[in-house]
Amino acid sequence: MASKEKYTVILPTAIPNAPIEIYLGTPTHPSPPNPHSNLDYEIIIVDDASPDGTLQVAQQLQKLYNSSHIVLRPRAGKLGLGTAYVHGLKSATGSFVIIMDADFSHHPKFILGFIDRQRRTGCDIVTGTRYAGQGGVYGWDLKRKMVSRGANLVADTVLRPGVSDLTGSFRLYRREVLEKVMGVTE
Repeated sequence: MASKEKYTVILPTAIPNAPIEIYLGTPTHPSPPNPHSNLDYEIIIVDDASPDGTLQVAQQLQKLYNSSHIVLRPRAGKLGLGTAYVHGLKSATGSFVIIMDADFSHHPKFILGFIDRQRRTGCDIVTGTRYAGQGGVYGWDLKRKMVSRGANLVADTVLRPGVSDLTGSFRLYRREVLEKVMGVTE
């Protein structure tokens, strides 16, 4: 394993008030005195024409943090979460890719745990969960919670994967593994 890996975070936004500026308070923040500032990273923001000025906020953040750390890949309209990840992956330069939602259903404070787990185990995928350990859902209404739990129950019953959250999109992938999976599923 290389001593200095690069991490790409793909952050799709299409909702009003996506708190992208808060993501920059994560441990990957480039400014001292953060002890984790030695991580080589980029955050790719894929904005699907958010109506609240999310792209303009992202542009300001890019000026503040440098375009090598904040990469903007806007799209003309809401084209879907899956295609946003594909769009972001095309611009990714990291050897590892972290996918996560920008609505804070995935908290960036867990990113370093993902990186640590991958480094310790050498695994190709680290997956987050809302339904075990420190996972959880915050700000969701009852309907969204029930749909998520129901979808996970059905998927677990049919597929028996041995993980607690199949519908979540908070994962770290070795880049070539993600590209292979995406190529097989196209």
